[in-house]
Amino acid sequence: MTSYRTPLGRARGLGSAKHGAGHWLSERVSAIALVPLVIWMVYGILRLSGGDYGFAVHWIQDPLNATLTVLTFAISFWHMHSGVRVVVEDYIHKTLTKSVLLLINLFICGLAGALAIFSILKVALGGGAL
Repeated sequence: MTSYRTPLGRARGLGSAKHGAGHWLSERVSAIALVPLVIWMVYGILRLSGGDYGFAVHWIQDPLNATLTVLTFAISFWHMHSGVRVVVEDYIHKTLTKSVLLLINLFICGLAGALAIFSILKVALGGGAL
């Protein structure tokens, strides 16, 4: 004997996919972390706009400035990766297209973030001297 169940009745008991909350929390934490970092970065850029190349090199060689700049870029690229991942997962339904786009997103965010951080560290550690 087959019993008829409503769509709500069939959905109950299935639970969540167990991964959405982690992504949501990660996006919120990175967004909150970016607020003071971006404010600090805007202040730093305004200070750097009045100086020359030597002033910029000297500024980035300060350990605090180098550390905060690296953190800003690392968290920004992680946040961008997370945001684009959610958009692709929500709006792309073909499995192959979704997989390719997620890989491209990972490689672009990872490569751009690594290049930015490498460049900052190179200058901060003395590789960008005049």
